[in-house]
Amino acid sequence: MTFDPGQLGRSKADLAEALRVLRRRAGRTQVWLAKRCNISQTKLSNIETGRLTPGLVDVELLLSALEAPPELVTEITALARLANTEWQGKRASWRRGLEKRQAELAGLEAEASTLRFFLPAMVTGLLATPEYIRASLRHSPVDTSRTVSKKLERQAVLYDSTKRFTFLLTEQAARWAVVPPAAMAVQIDHLASLSHLPTVRIGIVPSNSSLTRGPMNTFTVYDRRLVTVETFTGRIVFQDARDIAEHLEVFRMYERQALFGDEARELLGEWAAACRS
Repeated sequence: MTFDPGQLGRSKADLAEALRVLRRRAGRTQVWLAKRCNISQTKLSNIETGRLTPGLVDVELLLSALEAPPELVTEITALARLANTEWQGKRASWRRGLEKRQAELAGLEAEASTLRFFLPAMVTGLLATPEYIRASLRHSPVDTSRTVSKKLERQAVLYDSTKRFTFLLTEQAARWAVVPPAAMAVQIDHLASLSHLPTVRIGIVPSNSSLTRGPMNTFTVYDRRLVTVETFTGRIVFQDARDIAEHLEVFRMYERQALFGDEARELLGEWAAACRS
Protein backbone atom coordinates (compact mmCIF):
# COMPACT_ATOMS: atom_id res chain seq x y z
CA MET A 1 0.00 0.00 0.00
CA THR A 2 1.30 3.47 -0.89
CA PHE A 3 -0.09 6.69 0.48
CA ASP A 4 0.45 10.41 0.78
CA PRO A 5 0.75 11.46 4.46
CA GLY A 6 -1.90 14.08 3.72
CA GLN A 7 -4.40 11.31 3.07
CA LEU A 8 -4.15 9.97 6.60
CA GLY A 9 -6.08 12.80 8.21
CA ARG A 10 -9.01 12.39 5.77
CA SER A 11 -9.20 8.61 5.67
CA LYS A 12 -11.19 8.08 8.87
CA ALA A 13 -14.01 10.39 7.75
CA ASP A 14 -13.90 8.92 4.25
CA LEU A 15 -14.13 5.37 5.62
CA ALA A 16 -17.10 6.23 7.84
CA GLU A 17 -18.93 7.86 4.92
CA ALA A 18 -18.17 4.99 2.53
CA LEU A 19 -19.55 2.37 4.95
CA ARG A 20 -22.62 4.46 5.72
CA VAL A 21 -23.39 5.04 2.03
CA LEU A 22 -22.83 1.37 1.19
CA ARG A 23 -25.30 0.23 3.87
CA ARG A 24 -27.97 2.69 2.75
CA ARG A 25 -27.58 1.73 -0.92
CA ALA A 26 -27.99 -1.91 0.10
CA GLY A 27 -31.30 -0.97 1.77
CA ARG A 28 -30.21 -2.31 5.19
CA THR A 29 -30.76 -0.81 8.63
CA GLN A 30 -28.07 -0.44 11.27
CA VAL A 31 -29.95 -2.93 13.45
CA TRP A 32 -29.94 -5.57 10.68
CA LEU A 33 -26.27 -5.08 9.80
CA ALA A 34 -25.11 -5.03 13.43
CA LYS A 35 -26.94 -8.28 14.13
CA ARG A 36 -25.58 -9.88 10.95
CA CYS A 37 -21.97 -8.97 11.93
CA ASN A 38 -22.45 -9.84 15.62
CA ILE A 39 -21.62 -6.33 16.83
CA SER A 40 -23.71 -3.84 18.78
CA GLN A 41 -25.82 -1.25 17.00
CA THR A 42 -24.06 1.40 19.09
CA LYS A 43 -20.67 0.28 17.78
CA LEU A 44 -21.93 0.35 14.19
CA SER A 45 -23.36 3.82 14.71
CA ASN A 46 -20.03 5.04 16.07
CA ILE A 47 -18.24 3.53 13.06
CA GLU A 48 -20.58 5.22 10.59
CA THR A 49 -20.24 8.62 12.29
CA GLY A 50 -16.45 8.41 12.54
CA ARG A 51 -16.35 8.32 16.33
CA LEU A 52 -14.84 4.81 16.21
CA THR A 53 -12.25 3.60 13.71
CA PRO A 54 -12.94 -0.04 12.82
CA GLY A 55 -10.19 -2.58 12.38
CA LEU A 56 -9.74 -4.41 9.10
CA VAL A 57 -11.59 -7.49 10.40
CA ASP A 58 -14.68 -5.43 11.27
CA VAL A 59 -14.59 -3.76 7.85
CA GLU A 60 -14.33 -7.12 6.07
CA LEU A 61 -17.35 -8.41 8.03
CA LEU A 62 -19.39 -5.36 7.06
CA LEU A 63 -18.41 -5.58 3.40
CA SER A 64 -19.24 -9.29 3.27
CA ALA A 65 -22.63 -8.82 4.93
CA LEU A 66 -23.50 -6.04 2.48
CA GLU A 67 -22.24 -8.10 -0.49
CA ALA A 68 -20.07 -5.24 -1.69
CA PRO A 69 -18.74 -5.58 -5.26
CA PRO A 70 -15.00 -6.38 -5.62
CA GLU A 71 -14.01 -2.86 -6.69
CA LEU A 72 -15.63 -1.38 -3.57
CA VAL A 73 -14.05 -4.04 -1.35
CA THR A 74 -10.62 -3.02 -2.66
CA GLU A 75 -11.32 0.69 -2.23
CA ILE A 76 -12.83 0.50 1.25
CA THR A 77 -10.23 -1.97 2.53
CA ALA A 78 -7.51 0.45 1.44
CA LEU A 79 -9.33 3.24 3.31
CA ALA A 80 -9.51 1.04 6.41
CA ARG A 81 -5.75 0.48 6.40
CA LEU A 82 -5.15 4.21 6.00
CA ALA A 83 -7.59 4.95 8.81
CA ASN A 84 -5.55 2.70 11.10
CA THR A 85 -2.32 4.49 10.18
CA GLU A 86 -1.06 7.80 11.55
CA TRP A 87 1.68 10.08 10.23
CA GLN A 88 3.69 12.19 12.69
CA GLY A 89 5.96 14.61 10.85
CA LYS A 90 9.33 15.49 12.32
CA ARG A 91 8.89 19.23 11.77
CA ALA A 92 5.61 19.16 13.66
CA SER A 93 7.38 17.38 16.53
CA TRP A 94 10.04 20.05 16.55
CA ARG A 95 7.40 22.80 16.68
CA ARG A 96 5.66 21.14 19.63
CA GLY A 97 8.98 20.48 21.35
CA LEU A 98 10.83 17.18 21.60
CA GLU A 99 10.23 17.18 25.35
CA LYS A 100 6.53 16.59 24.60
CA ARG A 101 7.48 13.79 22.24
CA GLN A 102 9.47 12.20 25.07
CA ALA A 103 6.38 12.38 27.27
CA GLU A 104 4.33 10.64 24.55
CA LEU A 105 6.93 7.87 24.25
CA ALA A 106 7.00 7.47 28.02
CA GLY A 107 3.22 7.02 27.91
CA LEU A 108 3.46 4.30 25.26
CA GLU A 109 6.16 2.54 27.27
CA ALA A 110 4.09 2.76 30.45
CA GLU A 111 1.04 1.16 28.79
CA ALA A 112 2.90 -1.74 27.15
CA SER A 113 4.23 -4.83 28.89
CA THR A 114 6.19 -6.36 25.99
CA LEU A 115 8.27 -4.01 23.89
CA ARG A 116 10.38 -4.93 20.88
CA PHE A 117 12.86 -2.49 19.33
CA PHE A 118 14.51 -3.09 15.95
CA LEU A 119 17.54 -0.82 15.58
CA PRO A 120 19.36 -1.10 12.23
CA ALA A 121 21.28 2.18 12.33
CA MET A 122 21.73 3.72 15.79
CA VAL A 123 21.27 3.07 19.49
CA THR A 124 17.87 4.12 20.86
CA GLY A 125 17.59 6.68 23.65
CA LEU A 126 16.58 4.02 26.19
CA LEU A 127 20.03 2.42 25.81
CA ALA A 128 22.11 5.54 25.24
CA THR A 129 24.64 7.35 27.40
CA PRO A 130 24.17 11.11 27.96
CA GLU A 131 27.02 11.96 25.57
CA TYR A 132 25.57 9.74 22.85
CA ILE A 133 22.11 11.30 23.27
CA ARG A 134 23.53 14.82 23.14
CA ALA A 135 25.45 14.05 19.95
CA SER A 136 22.39 12.47 18.29
CA LEU A 137 20.45 15.72 18.82
CA ARG A 138 23.09 17.86 17.16
CA HIS A 139 20.98 18.48 14.04
CA SER A 140 17.67 18.96 15.84
CA PRO A 141 16.47 22.52 16.62
CA VAL A 142 15.55 21.71 20.22
CA ASP A 143 16.50 22.55 23.78
CA THR A 144 19.23 19.91 24.00
CA SER A 145 19.65 19.90 27.78
CA ARG A 146 15.94 19.44 28.47
CA THR A 147 15.56 16.75 25.82
CA VAL A 148 18.59 14.83 27.10
CA SER A 149 17.15 15.03 30.61
CA LYS A 150 13.77 13.67 29.43
CA LYS A 151 15.41 10.83 27.52
CA LEU A 152 17.43 9.83 30.57
CA GLU A 153 14.31 9.94 32.74
CA ARG A 154 12.61 7.49 30.37
CA GLN A 155 15.39 4.94 30.96
CA ALA A 156 13.93 4.21 34.41
CA VAL A 157 11.28 2.07 32.67
CA LEU A 158 13.97 -0.56 31.95
CA TYR A 159 13.93 -1.42 35.67
CA ASP A 160 10.17 -2.03 35.81
CA SER A 161 9.86 -5.73 36.68
CA THR A 162 6.41 -5.95 35.05
CA LYS A 163 7.84 -5.29 31.59
CA ARG A 164 9.97 -7.18 29.07
CA PHE A 165 12.17 -5.46 26.51
CA THR A 166 13.92 -6.99 23.52
CA PHE A 167 16.35 -4.78 21.61
CA LEU A 168 17.76 -6.03 18.31
CA LEU A 169 20.76 -4.04 17.08
CA THR A 170 22.65 -4.62 13.88
CA GLU A 171 26.43 -4.42 14.12
CA GLN A 172 26.23 -1.04 12.43
CA ALA A 173 23.82 0.28 15.05
CA ALA A 174 26.08 -0.81 17.90
CA ARG A 175 29.28 0.53 16.30
CA TRP A 176 28.12 3.63 14.40
CA ALA A 177 30.50 6.38 15.54
CA VAL A 178 28.02 8.99 16.76
CA VAL A 179 30.62 10.13 19.33
CA PRO A 180 34.45 9.96 19.45
CA PRO A 181 36.07 6.53 19.97
CA ALA A 182 36.56 6.80 23.75
CA ALA A 183 32.90 7.76 24.23
CA MET A 184 31.81 5.00 21.85
CA ALA A 185 33.68 2.48 24.02
CA VAL A 186 31.65 3.71 27.01
CA GLN A 187 28.43 3.46 25.01
CA ILE A 188 29.20 -0.10 23.90
CA ASP A 189 30.11 -1.08 27.46
CA HIS A 190 26.79 0.42 28.55
CA LEU A 191 24.92 -1.91 26.17
CA ALA A 192 26.73 -4.90 27.66
CA SER A 193 25.90 -3.74 31.18
CA LEU A 194 22.19 -3.26 30.44
CA SER A 195 22.01 -6.75 28.95
CA HIS A 196 22.37 -8.13 32.50
CA LEU A 197 19.04 -6.60 33.58
CA PRO A 198 16.35 -9.28 34.06
CA THR A 199 13.85 -7.17 32.10
CA VAL A 200 16.12 -6.60 29.10
CA ARG A 201 17.30 -8.80 26.22
CA ILE A 202 19.85 -7.22 23.91
CA GLY A 203 20.50 -9.06 20.67
CA ILE A 204 23.31 -8.23 18.26
CA VAL A 205 22.99 -9.12 14.58
CA PRO A 206 26.56 -9.37 13.18
CA SER A 207 27.22 -7.88 9.76
CA ASN A 208 28.16 -11.31 8.38
CA SER A 209 24.71 -12.76 9.17
CA SER A 210 23.09 -14.50 6.21
CA LEU A 211 19.79 -12.70 5.66
CA THR A 212 17.83 -12.25 2.46
CA ARG A 213 15.92 -9.22 3.74
CA GLY A 214 17.92 -6.07 4.43
CA PRO A 215 17.31 -3.89 7.50
CA MET A 216 15.34 -0.87 6.31
CA ASN A 217 13.70 1.05 9.15
CA THR A 218 13.90 1.47 12.87
CA PHE A 219 10.64 0.26 14.39
CA THR A 220 9.11 -0.49 17.78
CA VAL A 221 6.29 -2.94 18.52
CA TYR A 222 4.24 -2.22 21.65
CA ASP A 223 2.64 -5.51 22.72
CA ARG A 224 0.49 -6.42 19.71
CA ARG A 225 -1.29 -3.08 19.84
CA LEU A 226 0.69 -0.78 17.59
CA VAL A 227 3.95 -0.29 15.69
CA THR A 228 5.91 2.93 15.22
CA VAL A 229 8.25 3.14 12.22
CA GLU A 230 10.91 5.86 11.97
CA THR A 231 11.79 7.62 8.71
CA PHE A 232 14.04 10.60 7.96
CA THR A 233 11.10 12.99 7.96
CA GLY A 234 8.87 11.55 10.67
CA ARG A 235 7.24 8.41 11.96
CA ILE A 236 4.33 6.23 10.91
CA VAL A 237 2.08 4.61 13.51
CA PHE A 238 0.40 1.38 12.39
CA GLN A 239 -2.54 -0.01 14.36
CA ASP A 240 -3.90 -2.48 11.83
CA ALA A 241 -3.42 -6.06 13.04
CA ARG A 242 -1.93 -7.17 9.73
CA ASP A 243 0.71 -4.45 9.71
CA ILE A 244 1.61 -5.32 13.29
CA ALA A 245 1.84 -9.02 12.44
CA GLU A 246 4.16 -8.32 9.49
CA HIS A 247 6.52 -6.26 11.64
CA LEU A 248 6.55 -9.02 14.26
CA GLU A 249 7.47 -11.49 11.54
CA VAL A 250 10.39 -9.30 10.43
CA PHE A 251 11.46 -8.91 14.04
CA ARG A 252 11.47 -12.66 14.62
CA MET A 253 13.51 -13.22 11.46
CA TYR A 254 16.30 -10.97 12.77
CA GLU A 255 15.91 -12.31 16.30
CA ARG A 256 16.77 -15.80 15.05
CA GLN A 257 20.08 -14.47 13.69
CA ALA A 258 20.97 -12.39 16.75
CA LEU A 259 23.48 -13.20 19.46
CA PHE A 260 22.30 -12.82 23.06
CA GLY A 261 23.76 -13.12 26.53
CA ASP A 262 27.46 -13.96 26.86
CA GLU A 263 27.92 -14.26 23.09
CA ALA A 264 26.59 -10.73 22.56
CA ARG A 265 28.62 -9.35 25.47
CA GLU A 266 31.80 -10.95 24.12
CA LEU A 267 31.26 -9.29 20.75
CA LEU A 268 30.47 -5.94 22.39
CA GLY A 269 33.64 -6.27 24.48
CA GLU A 270 35.72 -6.74 21.32
CA TRP A 271 34.18 -3.66 19.72
CA ALA A 272 34.70 -1.53 22.84
CA ALA A 273 38.35 -2.62 22.99
CA ALA A 274 38.75 -1.71 19.31
CA CYS A 275 37.46 1.79 20.08
CA ARG A 276 39.92 2.20 22.93
CA SER A 277 42.83 1.06 20.81
